[in-house]
Amino acid sequence: MKVIVVAGGTGGHIYPAIAIINKIKEMDNSSEILYIGTSDRMEKDIIPKMGINFVGFEMSGLNRKNIFSNIIVYKKFKVAVNRAKEEIEKFKPDVVVGAGGYITAPVLYAAHKCNIPILIHEQNSIPGISNKFIGRFADKICVSLPNSLNMFPKDKVCYTGNPRSEEIIKAKVLKKSTLGFSDDKKLVVVVMGSLGSTTMTEKIKDLIPGFNNKSYQVLVVTGKSYYEEYKDLNISDNVKIIPFMDNLINLLKDSDLIISRAGASTIAEVTAIGLPAILVPSPYVTNNHQYKNAKELSDNGACIIVKEEDFSRDKIIHEIDKLFDNKESYNKMSDASRKLGINDSASRIYKEIEKIIR
Repeated sequence: MKVIVVAGGTGGHIYPAIAIINKIKEMDNSSEILYIGTSDRMEKDIIPKMGINFVGFEMSGLNRKNIFSNIIVYKKFKVAVNRAKEEIEKFKPDVVVGAGGYITAPVLYAAHKCNIPILIHEQNSIPGISNKFIGRFADKICVSLPNSLNMFPKDKVCYTGNPRSEEIIKAKVLKKSTLGFSDDKKLVVVVMGSLGSTTMTEKIKDLIPGFNNKSYQVLVVTGKSYYEEYKDLNISDNVKIIPFMDNLINLLKDSDLIISRAGASTIAEVTAIGLPAILVPSPYVTNNHQYKNAKELSDNGACIIVKEEDFSRDKIIHEIDKLFDNKESYNKMSDASRKLGINDSASRIYKEIEKIIR
């Protein structure tokens, strides 16, 4: 099986793409993979380090505030389509798989023009511009959340979940005691993305003193960009502050609650392991899709939503205490979250790839 995988820009697109690649390799050890991404985003570093053939194109997303700048975007799109056609003709793939990001639009459009089967995966509740555009050409559209089934043609779409979930299920548990926490006390993880959040930093700094003398423990992951802003805080013994943790998912499997944004990867993680969550959707993303991601969980009793504007020390401490003080409510949230998770997502996507190749 020869597969071109295209995804880029953020971990929410790149890591599901990697999960699909890993499943393809697992199921077909003679498979050949070519990854196409943007030449200036994080995939240009991540993918080559994994030993996966990588080609980077220059591409930008549409600018909703300055429509005249989109003339440049359109020119980049045309150049990227032509380059993608060249790569397709050289590589001769059996299928092209897109996992989101604006780089997918020219590459998948080129695949359509070259009569190559196309499969796309949508991580969020509300599809991005590229997947909306390519959806009309795709042979199969796999979605992470049930509500997304209504966003694409019924004869093409299927509910597979997020392929990251399968890798999360397989991840080894990292005991909280490894970080110096007690195994006998609950652990709350506070994280607002790998880079952190400009707008949330002051709110979280104000929140931290509220954890003093609590019976539970707290790990605050600040993001690399903001760690220095926390250095002068006086913290109690039950709180630890770190800038980044590359094996956070392993620790989440031994945690009791997460306070986080509501990106696609977070949704996949919490539902895969049934981790209760207080989600603070970023209001700065396209189509407010993080709120809609969180709303799907909330509607099923799988999380608590706190809007960024409502985030305060009193509000968050109240929500944590309410959850931990009511074991029945806590267990219901955990069960509801786990029910939304799909543990064989990557396998389901692989089966769909096989079908469209046949």
